Amino acid sequence: MVDRLDKSDIYERFAEVTRQTKDLVESMEVLSEKLSLVLAENAKLAIENDHLHEVIKQQHREQKKEGLSDSRKMLQRLYQEGFHVCNDMYGKRLEENEACTFCLDAIYGRHQVK
Repeated sequence: MVDRLDKSDIYERFAEVTRQTKDLVESMEVLSEKLSLVLAENAKLAIENDHLHEVIKQQHREQKKEGLSDSRKMLQRLYQEGFHVCNDMYGKRLEENEACTFCLDAIYGRHQVK
């Protein structure tokens, strides 16, 4: 009788492990499908990112040819209208005929005036 119970218990445990294995295989299939989707999206985003980097590089090359970027041109206009554009005094009025080296550096730093 003891022998029969052990065999029955072994069979039940085997059946349970079989069910768990089937569940695990199903979970792995679902994960595999999701992973494929994520990898495809990642590849698409990598291509788009490379394209955007090229666009930015091209715009940067064009800006170097043209001189100042739009944001620096805006700073230049503010400075010409009589306002500081440097970090320390941003927005404060310049005195008459005052020149601020820090403002000029903010506008033209690492750019040559044409």
